[in-house]
Amino acid sequence: MTHPEITCHRCNARNRVPANTSGRPTCGKCHEDLAWLSDLGGADFASVIESSSVPVLVDLWARWCGPCRVVAPALEDLAKARAGKLRILKVDVDEAPSVSERLGVRGIPTLVLFNHGAEVARTVGAMPGERIRQWVDTSLAWSPAS
Repeated sequence: MTHPEITCHRCNARNRVPANTSGRPTCGKCHEDLAWLSDLGGADFASVIESSSVPVLVDLWARWCGPCRVVAPALEDLAKARAGKLRILKVDVDEAPSVSERLGVRGIPTLVLFNHGAEVARTVGAMPGERIRQWVDTSLAWSPAS
């Protein structure tokens, strides 16, 4: 199990947060909700999705994918805007092929939204940040697990 560092967007303190944390991570210095954006490998995928107390947006991407790199800044902004309310996990399909196989991913970037461990929405292709926000909000509003 990895313990990635998340930098607080308020005070710049670096915080170690276990990948399978089930609560809402807060900064150890200023106690602000952390922008929960982290990389995830295949071994931890199921436990992290199932244990999350907040909805999880999974970004399936690859380093060589141009549209994936276009989506990345929008996801960083979304993580900051939804700190404590949404967890964003980046899964490199080349490094964790078991995740993309498990989810039946055929094209990237693919965004998959989970709530209470269940998939509630999926979209393929690059979108601007505002469109991603709208898609997340609409998908969670209609989520049976909300």
